[in-house]
Amino acid sequence: MNSNVQSLKAFLASAGRVALVEVAGTKGSTPREKGAFMLVSQAAIFGTIGGGQLEYMAIDKARQMLFSPLEGEMAAKRPEGVLSEGTARALSPVDPTPPGGFAATLPSRGRDSRATLDVPLGPEIGQCCGGRVEVLIRLVDATLAAELVAAAEAEEAHLPHVYIFGGGHVGQALASTIALLPVHGIVIETRAEALEGMPETVETRLTPMPEAEVRNAPAGTAFAILTHDHALDFLIVAEALKRGDTAYVGMIGSKTKKATFRSWFLKSADGRQAEFARLVSPIGGDTVKDKRPQVIAALAAAEIMTALVAHAAASNADHHALHDKVLAG
Repeated sequence: MNSNVQSLKAFLASAGRVALVEVAGTKGSTPREKGAFMLVSQAAIFGTIGGGQLEYMAIDKARQMLFSPLEGEMAAKRPEGVLSEGTARALSPVDPTPPGGFAATLPSRGRDSRATLDVPLGPEIGQCCGGRVEVLIRLVDATLAAELVAAAEAEEAHLPHVYIFGGGHVGQALASTIALLPVHGIVIETRAEALEGMPETVETRLTPMPEAEVRNAPAGTAFAILTHDHALDFLIVAEALKRGDTAYVGMIGSKTKKATFRSWFLKSADGRQAEFARLVSPIGGDTVKDKRPQVIAALAAAEIMTALVAHAAASNADHHALHDKVLAG
């Protein structure tokens, strides 16, 4: 399983000199929020601050800071076989770069180590957001690189979980869609072959008892149930609905399948109507009359993200309410 943290580490280790471009402040309507950032090297970019002319301006300024005109002239005149600064650092016995590590990016003489852009998002730069963005650009040294990795690890540890039960056509499509989102996606299957070809950023689990995975899932998890077996779907959904801390429980199928499940759940699985009412089925809704796996996956992913955001907001509100109650005595 490849993660955003691993991608960040790989970028820092291979990009050479890097500048951090961060949204330091916003006013009005802006493409990204305060704290959004991207990394810029001479040849590549990691992340985004919203695109458009704002991003182009920031990239241009970052690369000016990374590569001074004097260094450009020296690079053009450098004879073949002469080591560049980056290569020399890597080979230096005094300050070697460990395998997979990040060579510190220190400002050269005369190069600014930080700059601030205050950009109005109006017609003058070809954007019509109407707001204003303050962008802070800093050259990345070893300390800042370590801080970025630590922040990414902390963020990744708190990502909401999405459990996808079933690796069939819709499961594959949903996993590919979820892989693009800021969630920890997990595909659970009873068939090894159904887990082949899953996206690198999605975790896979092979188990003979997928319903048991529901019991061990973190609070606030979203469950999407779409296995190859209706009876297995019912067992998994029943386990999920009996938890009171889920963000989303969705089952693929028709209105008839949902009605059949309701009858079984209430009569044979000791379920309650209040629990059943939390079930979303069919996943993705029935407004769009298109049963292609990719379409179902897109609709379900939007539905899941909406539920995750709503659950997080409600949890934060409950936390603040409890905190205020404690302070009030």
